[in-house]
Amino acid sequence: MTTASLQLDYVSSDELARQPAAWWGTVLGVVGFERPPQVDLVHVPVTASMTPPLGATDDLCEVWRVAGDQSLELSTASLRQGRVHYRYCGEFLFGSIAIDEDAVDGEGSAALLRATVTAYQEIFAVLEQTQHRHLIRVWNYLPEINREADGDERYRHFNFARQTAFLDSGRSTVGTVPAACALGSPAGSPISIYFLASHRRPRMIENPRQTSAFHYPLKFGTHSPTFSRACLLSESVGTSLFVSGTASIVGHETIHHGDVTAQTRETMANINALLDEANRVVGSDLYSLDGLKFKVYVRRPADLAAIERALSATVRASTPIVYLQADVCREDLLVEIEATGVAAC
Repeated sequence: MTTASLQLDYVSSDELARQPAAWWGTVLGVVGFERPPQVDLVHVPVTASMTPPLGATDDLCEVWRVAGDQSLELSTASLRQGRVHYRYCGEFLFGSIAIDEDAVDGEGSAALLRATVTAYQEIFAVLEQTQHRHLIRVWNYLPEINREADGDERYRHFNFARQTAFLDSGRSTVGTVPAACALGSPAGSPISIYFLASHRRPRMIENPRQTSAFHYPLKFGTHSPTFSRACLLSESVGTSLFVSGTASIVGHETIHHGDVTAQTRETMANINALLDEANRVVGSDLYSLDGLKFKVYVRRPADLAAIERALSATVRASTPIVYLQADVCREDLLVEIEATGVAAC
């Protein structure tokens, strides 16, 4: 039997509406950006990152699908457990959860902490039930990520809560943690998390140019971020490399303060280093910039043109790139870039 493979597509709402039933039978989940896409689907999880699109990204959706024989084994309808909406096949699971901080007990940072811990507890419960125990990639979006609350930045409160949830579930917070990102969404948005998981253990990749996030010094908070720099699906075709949100950080320090062009170039240097490390781990030159799709988070919309120019010097004009407006986890970071990669044949 052919192993199932993941496929990422960026499609417009009009394209979604024109897809035949057979196509929808292979879809694990759909992600809108500023808001959930207007599609009437009871059998597919639909969510949104709550981050406004920029430029030509307007009206695009992110679609995760499966191919291969196991696509025929997709659950016939999306399922719900608690607040988690998910769909899966034998190999992979896509899920999403959204929680309004106002809907949980507590105020200020206490509400953020409770909502985050609750979200991850419910995610882990689904993974244990379906036996897709291994998180591959997690996308986290929380409102006003850089705002101070109760004496500390909301992102640092989030890191404490995320780490607490991992530990409470018996999961490691170093080494085997998934690829991930955490971006700021507008005030009033829910905490929105979506994720991919597998029943097989992936391989985690770290960047030789950077301190592993889970080993950051205390100056960045008493609880380090819980993510790996990249994640690799061993022996998998299709989309098999997941590069976490990456920025202009060397070692553990932000560099090129205030210079968005230089930050973009440094970010791409980090992504190239991750590609080299992934190829070293697999023992072959399977991954390159030509096989990547990018999602670019822009703190200041006025910087979009400069970022596009910097990227045009590095990637092909035909490379799929989605641009979104979002606050990055450090206030001195102006751009963050994530990527997914397909191995060369």
